[in-house]
Amino acid sequence: MPRATLTKVHNGGTVGPSLSVSFNPKELTFSRSITWNPNKSPKADQPDVEFGGGGSASLKLQLLFDTYLTTKEDGTPVEVAVDQIEDVRKKYLNQLYQWTRVDEGLKEKNSKKGRPPEVRFHWGEIIFDGVIQSISQRLTLFLPNGRPVRAVVDLTMTESRDAKLFEKQNPTSGGVGGERVWIVREGDTLPWIAYNEYKDATEWRPIADANGLTQVRRLVPGTALVIPSV
Repeated sequence: MPRATLTKVHNGGTVGPSLSVSFNPKELTFSRSITWNPNKSPKADQPDVEFGGGGSASLKLQLLFDTYLTTKEDGTPVEVAVDQIEDVRKKYLNQLYQWTRVDEGLKEKNSKKGRPPEVRFHWGEIIFDGVIQSISQRLTLFLPNGRPVRAVVDLTMTESRDAKLFEKQNPTSGGVGGERVWIVREGDTLPWIAYNEYKDATEWRPIADANGLTQVRRLVPGTALVIPSV
């Protein structure tokens, strides 16, 4: 399955390079509110309601960006020298935050003020054009020199044009090579995770290696672990 991408939108079309996620999200949450106003009447115990308009749809999703685990298109791991591993902020996060800043070249209707650009989320048959409403990041993996190489991003987008959502789409987690992401819960251990993912508790070492874990007995709840194919 192709990787999800985020791209700047201008005049309905994408411009500039796309930002590809390292691992596809496990789920997407779409929501939309509709306003109904009560038609108050002193003679009615239960007032009728009148349609007051529809709100914009929103999309909430969690993305994982990684520069530590490098793979080829077929999923084969690629060994990279530690001093050559990129800072995840420079490679991915800076671009995301740039899309939340005001672009003076873009103007709201009947206004001279600039605004942030529109962004397109594209994954398979799902296309959602909107503006970034909120963004938060958690840096979850660091090199010995303190350089962050993995980040979990929670993103909320507000619709700016009709979303193209198709019923046949069935999103699943995983990258090109079948890698998955496990969010550590209280009490999780590497053997337990290995058993759930591989049906073999002794296969915990690939998980430790892929995530640079040195203290394998201490897993911090909320940490995003890459689960490589074995």
